[in-house]
Amino acid sequence: MTGTPNESSTGSTSPVRAQTKISVNDPKIMVNLLGAKDEILRLIERNLDSDVHVRGNEITITGDPAENATAERLFSELIELIEKGETLSVDAVRRTLRMLEENTSERPAEVLTLNILSRRGRNIRPKTLGQKHYVDAIDKNTIVFGIGPAGTGKTYLAMAKAVQALQAKLINRIILTRPAVEAGERLGFLPGTLTEKIDPYLRPLYDALHDMLDPETIPRLMAAGTIEVAPLAYMRGRTLNDAFIILDEAQNTTPEQMKMFLTRLGFGAKIVVTGDVTQVDLPGGTSSGLKVVREILRNVEDVHFAELSSSDVVRHRLVAEIVDAYARFDEAQEQQAAQSVHAVPGRAASGGRTPGRRR
Repeated sequence: MTGTPNESSTGSTSPVRAQTKISVNDPKIMVNLLGAKDEILRLIERNLDSDVHVRGNEITITGDPAENATAERLFSELIELIEKGETLSVDAVRRTLRMLEENTSERPAEVLTLNILSRRGRNIRPKTLGQKHYVDAIDKNTIVFGIGPAGTGKTYLAMAKAVQALQAKLINRIILTRPAVEAGERLGFLPGTLTEKIDPYLRPLYDALHDMLDPETIPRLMAAGTIEVAPLAYMRGRTLNDAFIILDEAQNTTPEQMKMFLTRLGFGAKIVVTGDVTQVDLPGGTSSGLKVVREILRNVEDVHFAELSSSDVVRHRLVAEIVDAYARFDEAQEQQAAQSVHAVPGRAASGGRTPGRRR
């Protein structure tokens, strides 16, 4: 790729218009860069302030010099993605645009090609800047809390890092656990064998494992104890050495359960705790251990809290919009409740009587 700026002015009162030309010498790269029926090119045109024109192997960008520089950087990142073997998608372009808008030091092409695991031609990697920071935190810290809404890859990426650590022989086993809140951890009231009672609560963890390992090896690894999937209640009284331990759905732990779990940490072990504090299923009045632990451990060394947001959602585009809509609704409800409390100052809790007044 070569870029050539060519500036021109139309007069003292008109804004300076610059022209930048980018030559793409490989026709396969140009085809990928434009997308099927030029869908990627149209997406780029909608999101750039500069005018973009393509002819043959040359891209011409015309507009304000600063805006042209942004456009040139976008094309540079997208071309590098293609050169690294990526088949460019609309989703990848949107994520690249968002990272450029955030103006961070990390380059989109580096973030979007950071492989954690590869299996049968499929790569597991972070897809957003927030996910990249989360993955980096897991590498650097002994205990990491991944907190964020549904669809941000909290558990999936943690499990990918666990499998990576197992394959690299950094740990001897993987332990995956969840609180079985819906059954109150009193699983005896449910029909079926113990395995049948537990499976519905742990099924998402099994599903993720099948994405990362050959299905035929999973039963063997579980039989050997190399991989263990169990309810949180089964962690009590244990010390877990040389293990990668993941607690999923941690918003549904009580403060006591959270303390119990974290104190299972043994030598050579790593813990990742994931959860969404906006989806607590605990009985009314019960505090979430995930909410409380942020205040308790926030300043403890080697413990990191990774906060993910709707911008890190990697499911359908509507999922991010749903997350934001619920956040706005909850905020409005809280403001309304606060206004209701302040609207009746001086009212006593018992029947609205004012203290010291006789009836």
